[in-house]
Amino acid sequence: MSLLETNETQEAAFNRLQEGRSRVEAELGKAIIGQTAVVEQILLALLSGSHCIITGAPGLAKTLLVKSVAQVFQLEFQRIQFTPDLMPADITGTEILTDTPEGRALVFAKGPIFTNLLLADEINRTPPKTQSALLEAMQEHQVTAAGARHQLSEPFFVLATQNPVEMEGTYPLPEAQLDRFLFNVLIDYLPEADEVAVVRQTTSKNHDPIEPVFSAEDIIEFQSLVKKVPVSDEVIQFAVRLAASTRPSDSAAPDFVKEWVSWGAGTRAAQGLVLAGKALALWNARAHVTKDDIIALAPPVLRHRVLLNYRAEAEGQTVETVTQKLIETLG
Repeated sequence: MSLLETNETQEAAFNRLQEGRSRVEAELGKAIIGQTAVVEQILLALLSGSHCIITGAPGLAKTLLVKSVAQVFQLEFQRIQFTPDLMPADITGTEILTDTPEGRALVFAKGPIFTNLLLADEINRTPPKTQSALLEAMQEHQVTAAGARHQLSEPFFVLATQNPVEMEGTYPLPEAQLDRFLFNVLIDYLPEADEVAVVRQTTSKNHDPIEPVFSAEDIIEFQSLVKKVPVSDEVIQFAVRLAASTRPSDSAAPDFVKEWVSWGAGTRAAQGLVLAGKALALWNARAHVTKDDIIALAPPVLRHRVLLNYRAEAEGQTVETVTQKLIETLG
């Protein structure tokens, strides 16, 4: 390992990560069969200190995956089932009148957001007012209530799920909030062989318990290490150009972008590409980021940040096809 400003502590953290990688995959494999790319993207988000939104049909083990990740990393876990009547205070907490040694007083009762790993289940089923209660926590890792700031524990991650099938009674997340998620991870149906294995495993009595591999303190150390992974100016420029090329207002955007895209990715997308690229390089025991890393991570980073117009949808285009054409155009 040859990181800039490498010291013995960083070298030890790198070795610990590499030694534990196969164990993490093995432990998650006890509960999650298949979905290799999905698992990797969620792990990369954790190493990057970022949040994920997970999109998939019901019954694809989204909740089980998140709980399993919390067990492997020994993270405090909370789950919120988002519903139309959920209020912001149900997430952040509220002041309650209680007895104290000094007499009756208002005391802040922490909500479920005060945890390490928060599963925001079916986040698009609650109104925008409640969705926005997560914004400050996701960006600043703090909650403001009754004029007082309350710091969240570190590390802190939001893994949100949304169901793309049932659109009735849902509230699409605003672009400002979607932009706070590093990845939009798609979970699809498994191949038949994997699905058979899932049914066999989940309908039997014996389930191997998931054993912890790392701790919350390890994640904080790995996050610090990720930021020290070198990346060349050429790779950064490629990430910036890729994000900028999704904007129809950009003079350098290809014609097909101006024809199909109504809203492109912002600077946070380029930042996400580079940061996730660093995490991917570190996870794969490499000391530098390549253009191939940026290309591999472009779909989950861009799919929730690029908004296609009606013409694109009528012609059967998706964000993935537009992203692939952009990559081919940029070379």
